[in-house]
Amino acid sequence: MLNRNSRNIFRFLTRPFFHHQRNSFLLPSSTPSSQFTSVTGFDEKYCTQLHLQRNIIPTELKVFSFFNPLRNFLKTRQLGVGIPHHKCYGSMGGVVQRSPRFSELNDDDVKHFQEVLGEKNVIQDEDKLTAANTDWMHKYKGSSRLILQPCNTDQVSQILKYCNSRGLAVVPQGGNTGLVGGSVPVFDEVIVNLSSMNNIISFDKVSGILVCEAGCILENIMSFLDNEGFIMPLDLGAKGSCQIGGNVSTNAGGLRLVRYGSLHGSVLGVEAVLANGTVLDMLKTLRKDNTGYDLKHLFIGSEGSLGIVTKVSILTPPKLASVNVALLACKDYSCCQKLLQEAKRKLGEILSAFEFLDSQSMDLVTKHLEGARNPFPTSLHNFYVLIETTGSDESSDKQKLEAFLLGSMENELVSDGVLAQDINQATTFWRLREGIPEALIRAGAVYKYDLSIPVENLYNLVEEMRSRLGDAANVVGYGHLGDGNLHLNVSVPQYDDKILSQIEPFVYEWTSKQRGSISAEHGVGLMKANEIFYSQSRETVQLMTSIKNLMDPNHILNPYKVLPHSITS
Repeated sequence: MLNRNSRNIFRFLTRPFFHHQRNSFLLPSSTPSSQFTSVTGFDEKYCTQLHLQRNIIPTELKVFSFFNPLRNFLKTRQLGVGIPHHKCYGSMGGVVQRSPRFSELNDDDVKHFQEVLGEKNVIQDEDKLTAANTDWMHKYKGSSRLILQPCNTDQVSQILKYCNSRGLAVVPQGGNTGLVGGSVPVFDEVIVNLSSMNNIISFDKVSGILVCEAGCILENIMSFLDNEGFIMPLDLGAKGSCQIGGNVSTNAGGLRLVRYGSLHGSVLGVEAVLANGTVLDMLKTLRKDNTGYDLKHLFIGSEGSLGIVTKVSILTPPKLASVNVALLACKDYSCCQKLLQEAKRKLGEILSAFEFLDSQSMDLVTKHLEGARNPFPTSLHNFYVLIETTGSDESSDKQKLEAFLLGSMENELVSDGVLAQDINQATTFWRLREGIPEALIRAGAVYKYDLSIPVENLYNLVEEMRSRLGDAANVVGYGHLGDGNLHLNVSVPQYDDKILSQIEPFVYEWTSKQRGSISAEHGVGLMKANEIFYSQSRETVQLMTSIKNLMDPNHILNPYKVLPHSITS
């Protein structure tokens, strides 16, 4: 039975939250509770139009003049040798040299590709090359002189067969939204861009199984599925640009992993092209298949280093009508942990997201994003938790969530909280969490780390990093607490080798001691190829190398990425 104080708390918990949105990130519409009066207009047509725009950073906001690490990306030549090598601020493990095993592109190569693809799909335009050579953070920059845009699997096969015979290195590229330098050339690799392979091949409404080409933009797939009454099990901030082939190749995580698991579970089959042009047709639509080795998993998360994914078969869940979002404030990290435990027990099958951010993250967002503000302005809190539930019974889901929130308040796990009354409030809450990367870029230079750490010890790393760096940097911690994924960010006015030396290798050593992973969902790419031993044993890496040598003996596929340079060069 609730006492008077808890009833007063609950009234505050469900109070209207007034907010004028400007350029906000947008969320799938939630059904407003019939128990409460909506404080902002709930326009169904408006919500449908905005349904798929959540978490998308507008193009004009992606690059800022003051965030230009390219000026720190030095192309030099080894004294007396003349072999170009690159250095970049961030985890590249020092200098990377161009492998002498690779040939250089010539006019005959270009002519051959034009015969295979047609002239319009063989791109040498300088502006397009500049964009394709550079990652979206402007942290990594290659010097490729050619972009190839195949329209079908056979063309991909012909490209790779020729490149393998010529010794031309290749980098597969989708939406180029990665954070570890995995989707851009390191030197002059030929870029194979799959954006023209963007067809949805089939969809089975009974099973919810979708088959599509690798170049389909994630947001477009989500829009298609929304019209069919289904959703993608994957939701990313870059969904307006990223492609499903890249998502699969990096085993992208995102916001829904706590509910639907990783792509290793959702992807039922792939079609992939090996380095020698061999097409592997593993594009099955079966939930069960125990006939031998399940080779599709070799291409999920291998970042295009074993083959280029050209088609995907994926299991999609039905769209559920009841969506609720709550933003809660906690006094310490221990309360966040206990809140997660209670959410798993009390919300169970309807829990679809459990995100956390610290006070430094909240300060950054409210300071650097126009229109964003802390919904708890009268008091300061150390941590914030965003919870989303998704179910099929609005009344039952709402009742379950409210009971959970009341219990959490009574047990002093939550200091304050707001339950969204409509899509606009839900959008506002999500923007506070998903706007952090944009706010970090606006703040200046940033060192980013994507780590899996046991939840109990996850935030200790943030605190230790603050002690190490003192006033020299603003250390920010946020992420997917529901699956133990910390996004550690060190925000500084400008890149500084002295600061980097304080961060690395400490961050990797600390994570390794916790038996964590130095890459939770962003991949290894170029940034962490030499650091892989912090998460994998030498025997494991050696087996990976053997697989690489078997499937790509000439190492033309995405060279310098994933595996240590000393092994693959």
